[in-house]
Amino acid sequence: MKNIAKLRKSPQDLRSHRWFGSDSLRSFSHRSRAKQMGYAREDYAGKPVIAVINTWSDLTTCHSHFRQRAEEVKRGVWQAGGFPVEIPAMPVNETYMKPSPLMYRNFLAMEVEELLRCQPVDGVVLMGGCDKTTPALLMGAITINLPAIYLPAGPMLRGNWNGQPLGSGSDVWKFWAERCAGNISDAEWNEMEDGIARSPGHCMTMGTASTMTSIAEAMGMTLPGASSIPAVDANHQRMAAACGRRIVEMVWEDLKPSDILTMQSFENAITTDMAIGGSTNAIIHLVAMAGRAGIKLDLKKFDEIAHRTPMIANIRPSGQQYLMEDFYYAGGLRALLNQIGPLLRLDCLTVNGSTLGENIAGAKVHNADVIRAMDNPVAPQGGTAILYGNLAPNGAVIKPTAAEKRLHQHTGRAVVFKNYNDMAARIDDENLEVDENSVIVLQNAGPLGGPGMPEWGMLPIPKKLLKKGVRDMVRISDARMSGTSYGACVLHVAPESFIGGPLAFVRDGDLIELDVADRKLNLRISEDEMARRRAAWTPPPPRYERGFGALFSQHVTQADQGCDFDFLHAGAETPEPEIH
Repeated sequence: MKNIAKLRKSPQDLRSHRWFGSDSLRSFSHRSRAKQMGYAREDYAGKPVIAVINTWSDLTTCHSHFRQRAEEVKRGVWQAGGFPVEIPAMPVNETYMKPSPLMYRNFLAMEVEELLRCQPVDGVVLMGGCDKTTPALLMGAITINLPAIYLPAGPMLRGNWNGQPLGSGSDVWKFWAERCAGNISDAEWNEMEDGIARSPGHCMTMGTASTMTSIAEAMGMTLPGASSIPAVDANHQRMAAACGRRIVEMVWEDLKPSDILTMQSFENAITTDMAIGGSTNAIIHLVAMAGRAGIKLDLKKFDEIAHRTPMIANIRPSGQQYLMEDFYYAGGLRALLNQIGPLLRLDCLTVNGSTLGENIAGAKVHNADVIRAMDNPVAPQGGTAILYGNLAPNGAVIKPTAAEKRLHQHTGRAVVFKNYNDMAARIDDENLEVDENSVIVLQNAGPLGGPGMPEWGMLPIPKKLLKKGVRDMVRISDARMSGTSYGACVLHVAPESFIGGPLAFVRDGDLIELDVADRKLNLRISEDEMARRRAAWTPPPPRYERGFGALFSQHVTQADQGCDFDFLHAGAETPEPEIH
């Protein structure tokens, strides 16, 4: 572990000193432009320049409070003797970005890396929370490797309808199914629309946003307890200012992501993901983040940790009742980490300079039904399972804790849709040959096929089955699924169908076998028949011929490799820019 107590930079060691500190024509230009903005040399000379990367926008609903939070971060930076500079970065919002915000995770990661590399910055506070912003911001920070601290947006308040708490996403799917079945009126549906998202902040279920901010804390990149605080709680404002104060000290200590992120810290992150019943998306993001740190996370590592980690967070959708606001009042992530302490590497360093064990020591659970004990879990094993078989040679993912147990071992006949439009056109056709034992299959929804691997994986149940009371079926795709979703949905099938993965060869009526306990996903056809179908398959044309879409298509890796760009894992470290 890095001994930060013995390290202390001098003002001349600051990276920003290269821009501002020399007696040169270029430094004269830099200083004069700072004066143009109203800053005196005393405001920044000899002080760490702290970038406040803000992913606020009018279309990023989860971050609607970030204008104010940025000012609170800057207040903390000033208090600690630093010089804050707010820098906007591309907001990757889950609600409005099409065809898929995953396409733009890597874009934001590249932007963060280059924003920090090309400008006079010594350290950074990363402001995010909406699903893809957490991994994107951390991926960029890991690669540039300057002192960095992550500020989570915080979950929104729980929703309300007729005195009933509503969970974002999860209740949308639940009550949409009831509406399709004729059990919810239009008036009731509109009332829910008014009450399900009542404040700033990200989804208050244990969706991808809450999962990834919890993971950021577990791996040591946030202040202790930061990920659990609701967005509108005054503690969140104070935490923002504390991030500003702490990053200044991190610069002087030269405490960087590379000092914090090790294989052990990533194992802590995976263990936490399993204990909270986190989003399946976490697997893709953790593989990508680890890759930026030079660490290879095999999918089997996730399954190995899932087998030994009980799920103890009773938070929807994997849990039975509660939401993130309840989790916070019950003790939050610090309390949960203290509960699973025997499964963690407690000696891992974190951004506040203390170890994970020191940060969670003494944290108490205040509601033992929200945060269970390990001997009274919500589920005996972690919330995610990795499947293999001739239908997913490189792996597929399922969240067993969010599926009906009767479907954990299931064999059924395939009902195949070649793409999303085909499914939308036919899924509710009364003549569709489908029953509750069928296996619904969606092709061409992966990283290249979607494109961008959209969150289509919670495939709809046909209306004629909803009216009969069916609420879960086995559904298989190479797409992702919202972390707020639930059901027996097999996701991330790799390799994807668009590039000739076995999912492309499934036909109506084929038998598909799912066995969660044995981690199997198989198409029951012979190897010879599989080979014949493969030989007859014709690759589809690329989705994009130009622009960022073309860059994405040419360089994105498959789901089991994190969907990062191949060129961001290769080559020597990028040098610091010369200043002339």
